[in-house]
Amino acid sequence: MHGTGPSKPVMIGFIGAAVVCVIAIAAVVSIATHPSSAHRSDEAITANLDGCGKGWQPTSAGIQTLTVANTSVSGMEVYLESASTGAVYVDLENLGPGVTRSTRVALAAGRYRFVCLPADADPARGPVVTLSGSTSGVALTPGIRPVTRNDLIPAAKAYEDWVQSRLPVLVADAGRLDADVKAGELDQARSDWLTAHLEYETLGAAYGAFGDYDAEINGMPASGHTAADDPDLAGFHKIEAMLYSGAPSTQIAPVTSALVSAAAELEANFPSARVDPLDVGLRAHEILENALQFELTGEADAESGTELATVDANLTGTLAALAPLRGILATRYPQMKQADAAIEQSRTLVESFRGADGAWRPLSDLGRPQRQQLNASISKTVELLANVAAICDVRRAA
Repeated sequence: MHGTGPSKPVMIGFIGAAVVCVIAIAAVVSIATHPSSAHRSDEAITANLDGCGKGWQPTSAGIQTLTVANTSVSGMEVYLESASTGAVYVDLENLGPGVTRSTRVALAAGRYRFVCLPADADPARGPVVTLSGSTSGVALTPGIRPVTRNDLIPAAKAYEDWVQSRLPVLVADAGRLDADVKAGELDQARSDWLTAHLEYETLGAAYGAFGDYDAEINGMPASGHTAADDPDLAGFHKIEAMLYSGAPSTQIAPVTSALVSAAAELEANFPSARVDPLDVGLRAHEILENALQFELTGEADAESGTELATVDANLTGTLAALAPLRGILATRYPQMKQADAAIEQSRTLVESFRGADGAWRPLSDLGRPQRQQLNASISKTVELLANVAAICDVRRAA
């Protein structure tokens, strides 16, 4: 994985510049196929501290078309939640004063209420509305119990501890690479470069906490440049370009020395860094999303042809990011078994492109059907992991 800015987890329904988040795990509600089951709120549902949810008076379960108006003088977030379990079915984020927003959701029979969450005040809960009736044939919107920052802090700490345990390995791997280059053993250097690079590629959920060290260790060339000709590039990709272009060891040695220094400084300074609790769930999805964008297009390759090895390391990194989240996901994500199966299937497929001698086939050696199969497998895995990012998006407890 290559360091990128955090992106917002997948959300359903964009209205202008404002985002409406309909919590959707198993399926996106299909509105057009069930028009007779829809209930529309003719008047806007009020969102304010004195009348949260006022105006919502449905009686039938099924598809609900909701129009919510913030009639207060400050912005707020608005949930539609189960009054019985606290699971959230709609999350209207950043609903500004005077703003009206619409969305649709499919609800089973049960008890529901709106909750208004101003930024500077306690939540206000609306009246409980009871829905009844059959929802046969309607793809219901699953609800999610909100995950708070406090829920994620232990997971982030556990992940930090794991990363800290891997950094000495990274430093040692980089040291071997540096020693190979300085000894003029470039064949061995290529092997040890791959070992060190793959170790770093397993740490993808921590890149945000690495700060500038990420660019020093695993930066990508600037726009308009390759790894070979970018004069400001350092780290693994610069070394890769030099090792695989026939550069002499005397030219490579300063770059490998700088890599060892950066890795050692990262190890020394990481205990004072903090992995953002939001990053763990988000990166569990983004690691393989980036693999699709950079590795499986060949964009990240600097002539080593080790893209598939990197994807394999990214799969390991994904599992490492998921490990501390499993307690949170166990009661919130019913498709976690499918996601795990997709990861395993992807790993099996990627590793099938490795020879009996352990050598990885270059991506360019794969035929079109193999590339399509690989892209489809990783894409399916990314799609399932996008739900992890959405579930672990930090929300206020109502």
